[in-house]
Amino acid sequence: MQNPFENALSQLRRADAVHKFPEAFMKQISNPMREIRISIPVVMDDGRTEVFEGYRVEHNNARGPFKGGIRYHHDTDIYEVKALALWMALKCAVANIPMGGGKGGITVDPRTLSKSELEKLSRGWVRGLADVLGPKKDVPAPDVNTTPEIMSWMNDEFMKITGETTGATFTGKPLDKGGSEGRTPATGYGGYYVFQAIAPKYNLPLSCKVVIQGFGNVGSYAAEIFAKNGHKIIAVSDSRGGIMNPEGIDIPALMDYHKQNKKITDFPGTSSMTNNELLNIECDVLIPAALENQITSENAGKINTKIILELANGPTTPEADDILFGKGIPVIPDILANSGGVTVSTYEWEQNLKGEHWSEADVLTRMNNEISAEANAIYDRAGVAKTDLRRAAFILAMERISKAMGY
Repeated sequence: MQNPFENALSQLRRADAVHKFPEAFMKQISNPMREIRISIPVVMDDGRTEVFEGYRVEHNNARGPFKGGIRYHHDTDIYEVKALALWMALKCAVANIPMGGGKGGITVDPRTLSKSELEKLSRGWVRGLADVLGPKKDVPAPDVNTTPEIMSWMNDEFMKITGETTGATFTGKPLDKGGSEGRTPATGYGGYYVFQAIAPKYNLPLSCKVVIQGFGNVGSYAAEIFAKNGHKIIAVSDSRGGIMNPEGIDIPALMDYHKQNKKITDFPGTSSMTNNELLNIECDVLIPAALENQITSENAGKINTKIILELANGPTTPEADDILFGKGIPVIPDILANSGGVTVSTYEWEQNLKGEHWSEADVLTRMNNEISAEANAIYDRAGVAKTDLRRAAFILAMERISKAMGY
């Protein structure tokens, strides 16, 4: 497995090669401001004590408080969290929101925990990091395998420890606990708005054949949103594997099936395949919405799509980027394509600080306007710099961060 932090640094260097930045800035942006590891003891339901490793990486706060999700996954480690924190700093700058970049995580398979054990673990993460968190310091959010309920536990624990009452330290909370309308599907909507802005520039059909890798919160909402807007979802996958129907999959029925069965394999009317096979299906739009390092130098040559929309973080390695660029397949990069989640998280933070609650229509309209403008700016920058969309997005983000740092 490639080290995702090394991939992130490679992406920085590739952008710097196209648009030269001051050496001192490059050294600073290549290193997180702070890395924290904590031990979280949890008394399990059977009475024994287990100790879990937790993380928070605070990469850069030149443009605002650190911002970034908390990931619960058995493969999560400090290198993954460092990469995600760097990408989040760039993502916030691309989206032009007043936030910096951070990320957190716990090395755990949450499926092996009871609800009470999960709550103890979540509250323990907050106790270990309460000193560095706060609405003007570091504002966590959900990520892989973390939910609004988990954010509610964390927010409650933080308020107990600190007496902070705005609720603005944690975003992605349930609506009745200060959450924002539109937060749960925000990454899917943001990806679709970016796609709408970019697609006409590449002469994509009005009704595209779409393949989606990943059917968690992001992938399932993306499938629903694309299908509602007239596109045909011909294949999707989860961690167990993929399913395909060239005539299109009934997404509402699949979502019901997934809710009842906790899987998508064996969905009626589809054929099965591996996740690797799914990536090679001929389509108009390929949406990686799972984990890092899915499109690599080993499989990029077999990719058969007109455009890639990255809704996962870091799904494409730098070597794969070169292969895809050579094949003429544009990649709408993660720091633009999946910035809808952090954008609406920032709206939630703003609403909490102001004591306001905005309608879903207002939230989505504001996000559409802001994210579409940035998509157009990045497309134009790629043309001027004669480079790909990822390097153009990195250049724009690095310009904004370096300016905030005084370079």
